[in-house]
Amino acid sequence: MPAIWFKPGFTIEELQHMGKNNLIEHLGIQITQIGDDFITATMPVDQRTHQPMGLLHGGASCVLAETIGSLASYMVIDPALYKSVGLEINANHVRGIQSGWVIGTTSPVHLGKTTHIWDIRIRDEKGSLICISRLTVAVIKA
Repeated sequence: MPAIWFKPGFTIEELQHMGKNNLIEHLGIQITQIGDDFITATMPVDQRTHQPMGLLHGGASCVLAETIGSLASYMVIDPALYKSVGLEINANHVRGIQSGWVIGTTSPVHLGKTTHIWDIRIRDEKGSLICISRLTVAVIKA
């Protein structure tokens, strides 16, 4: 399958730099892989991402999902002409996790002129499904 990205050759370092000094860095999210039609990132499950009962906070899962889905939309469009902004996110939290790392992978469901829809699967280090999310992104003129 040919790459879906507007500019071939995006690097992990470029995407990671976009997360400096914001929520992405604060939560410890790390971009780990860029494929032809997917992005993968990790996030620690620790005091930064816990809810009061000591489990991964559902909102942290949504932050991971929106981060990689939004970055993927950014990579699909010409950023000189368009901006991508989150429009809607939903998440089904399938399993709890107390520690370790979660790995999120996003892939496109729909890449239209004005909207993108991304499927995000978040798994633990053993591959067990933690969360399924869907992100809708609006594509607007710059």
